[in-house]
Amino acid sequence: MADSLEQAKKAIPADFRMISGCRDSQTSADVSNVASFQLPDPAGRAGGALTSALLNVTYADHQNTGKDLSFQDTLLKVRGMLEQKSFTQVPQLSSSRPMDIHDNFDLVPPGFSGTARAVMIGINYVGQNGELRGCHNDVGNMKEYIKDCHGFEEQNITVLMDDGNHTNPTHDNILAAYKEIVAASEPGDVVFLHYSGHGGKLKDDDGDEQDGYDETLVPLDYHNAGQIRDDDLFNTLVAPMPEGVFCTSIMDCCHSGTVLDLPYVFVADGEEQEMHLAEGFDFAPMMGLMTAFLAAGGGAAAGGGGGSDPMETAMQTCGCLIQ
Repeated sequence: MADSLEQAKKAIPADFRMISGCRDSQTSADVSNVASFQLPDPAGRAGGALTSALLNVTYADHQNTGKDLSFQDTLLKVRGMLEQKSFTQVPQLSSSRPMDIHDNFDLVPPGFSGTARAVMIGINYVGQNGELRGCHNDVGNMKEYIKDCHGFEEQNITVLMDDGNHTNPTHDNILAAYKEIVAASEPGDVVFLHYSGHGGKLKDDDGDEQDGYDETLVPLDYHNAGQIRDDDLFNTLVAPMPEGVFCTSIMDCCHSGTVLDLPYVFVADGEEQEMHLAEGFDFAPMMGLMTAFLAAGGGAAAGGGGGSDPMETAMQTCGCLIQ
C-alpha cells in the first residue's frame, strides 16, 4: 500500500475522488420521472438515476440530510434506492488516495478556507438519436445542492448545457472548461465536477487499458469532434490539477467506473467494507501519461476518438427511457 501511495502521489498531485453511476461494464439509466425519487422540488420530470438517488439521500426536503452519513452509508443508500427502482447499476467511489469510507460524506474538507469552484455539464443531445431528457435537470438539482449545503457561489460555477441558454457542451468547450478550472485552482481550493450525459467505450489506442477499451464522455458534437477519452481527461484535468486541491467528481453516465483512472476503489455492492487498490491496477500507463504530459510542457493534447456511434450503442444498451 505504501509503494502504491507514493506512485499515486507522483502521478496525481491533487486529492481526487469520483462517484460513478456504474462499473465500466455497466450502463447508467435516465429516469423518466424524478418525482418518484421524492427529490426536493425537482427541476423537471426526468433525471439521471445516480444523480436522482444521490440527491434523495443527501438533499431531501432541501436539507443537508447527508451531513451525518459516511461515504459508505451514502453509496449503500444510493444503491438501495436504485435497487428499489429496479436499476441494476452499482455505484462506486474511486480516489487518488486511500480513503476511510467511514468518514463523513462531504464535498468540502474540514478547515477549508480557499475558493470552491465547479464545472457542471448536462447534455440532452436535443434532436439527436439517443436524446436524453434528464441531464439538464440533473445540473439544476445538483447546482442547488452544492450551493445550499456546501457553500458554492454562483459566480464560481460554470455550466455547460445544450439548452440554448448556456455554453454548448461540445468537445472543445468541455475540455476548455476543465483546463480553466485547473488553471484557476490553487492549494487549499475545492473543485466539484458533475457530468450527466452519455458515456461510451472505444478500443484502446495506446495499450494502457487492461480491458482493451478507453472509457469516454460523449460531447454534443461527437459526430464531428469525436469522443473524449479517459486519457484526454487524465491529461487535461487529473494530472495538471495542483497539489493541495480537493476535487470531487460525479459521473452520471454509462461505463464510468474508471473514466478518471483513479487507483483506489470502493464498490457499493453490499460486500466490500473498505476501499482498496483496484485489482490489477498498473501505475505504469498512468506514469507514462504523466511523462507525456510533462514532456508536452504541461499542456493537454486532447485528441478525441472516433469509433462506433456512441448514440447507437446507447440506444441499444443503456436502458434509457427516451420519451
